[in-house]
Amino acid sequence: MVSDVLLGELAALAVLSPAAAFAALGAYLLLLRTPSERVVSRAVLSALSVSLAASLAIWGSAVAAPYAFVPVKLGHWFATRSYAFELVLLVDRLSATMMVLVSLIALTVGRFSVAYLHREPGFARFFLLLALFSTGMLALVSAGTVDLLFAGWELVGATSVLLVAFFHEREAPPRAAVRVYITYRLCDVGLLGGAVLMHDLAHSSQWGEVFGGAPWPGAAASLGPGAATALALCLFLAAMGKSAQFPLGSWLPRAMEGPTPSSALFYGAISVHAGVYLMLRVAPLLQRSPAASAVIACVGAATAVYGTTVGRVQADVKSALAHATMTQVGLMFVEIGLGLYWLALVHLFAHACLRCLQMLRAPSALRDAQEIRAAHAGEPLPPLGLAARVLPAALVRRAYWLALDRFHLEALQERLVAAPLMRLGRVLDRLERRWVAALSGWPERAAVEPGEPDAHAPGAPERAMAFEPAASDRKGART
Repeated sequence: MVSDVLLGELAALAVLSPAAAFAALGAYLLLLRTPSERVVSRAVLSALSVSLAASLAIWGSAVAAPYAFVPVKLGHWFATRSYAFELVLLVDRLSATMMVLVSLIALTVGRFSVAYLHREPGFARFFLLLALFSTGMLALVSAGTVDLLFAGWELVGATSVLLVAFFHEREAPPRAAVRVYITYRLCDVGLLGGAVLMHDLAHSSQWGEVFGGAPWPGAAASLGPGAATALALCLFLAAMGKSAQFPLGSWLPRAMEGPTPSSALFYGAISVHAGVYLMLRVAPLLQRSPAASAVIACVGAATAVYGTTVGRVQADVKSALAHATMTQVGLMFVEIGLGLYWLALVHLFAHACLRCLQMLRAPSALRDAQEIRAAHAGEPLPPLGLAARVLPAALVRRAYWLALDRFHLEALQERLVAAPLMRLGRVLDRLERRWVAALSGWPERAAVEPGEPDAHAPGAPERAMAFEPAASDRKGART
């Protein structure tokens, strides 16, 4: 059995190894010149190999001592009179399993990317972001406090957005990255609010102090049902955004604009399961709050139905795999809502490995489909769906057309959420400008908005007559 001190050192090594590779490569790129592909790949892959070895040692210790619950205190990031941001890692069965999964998948994807991105102009940039993502994800799954989890959560989100926009010379990837970024920003308010609530209600940010030191999934939290429900729902909002749950999952197919290795890493194996991990980590809260568990199960069931319906009519393999991932993650949330935490963890591990392999083989999927059709010698393939044989034909046709349009989910979001927020922002901006203009003594210019011509400028009436804002193109590109 590994001692607690050595266990803490191994946990710190697993998290800091990719961070060291990121810092070294980043400094080299800033101060000198771009290193060769061999140097970049070897530095990152070596760090990920060290992280995997340390994670395996931690996991072996957790299996040998199933009741292990070891908080590892690494010191303070900063401290004030009333608060200290503590750097605490938590080693237990859940974190050890997730550390092995993250380091294994990251190493596999990194090795695949050496050949896949060979001679790509952004080769060094991809591996730099891979090291940063691995650092953030390992910090997220091994965090012993909600504060450190939030830091890892944001690192994962930032690298996700940057890799979606990897091919920034085209128009579609940056547009998809903006959609991913906006969804993350809106939903991460829930994680921030949950952290504040945890500090206020439990007077601590450490999982061990809030939920007790029992081995995962632990006993019910000591908070009251109302407090537990509010805290769980705040955290679930963040999990919905990161794990693409209904109705916030329209960004997931668009995120496939990034390179295939990043799609496999983020949206097939690791990042998309971060919300599932968060709900597994706060299982003691869900045991105290049946209402929050019911909400999680209902949202997961709705996501599974939506994902499988839309995924069956997709014309490209990446979109089909994205919706299949959405479906399986929804089922994991159903399992969590029903209290089947161990089943959800096994489901997460198996699905991440399978989906990563499918994403990496996505470029070969068309050839596989052609071989299957050729094996049937032109005969029609047998129907696999049960709905076409059970439901009325009119209902099946209607569901088919709705699935092609993804149930108009994006249009509804733009009409009911984005457009009102934009109008509210314009109104607040106009009020602010009038207030500032009144204070500055220029009330006649208070109504001028950005992009509008100044009525006092020479030639303003002519420009005002010719001013016509262009309509925004709302169609998103798909790979």
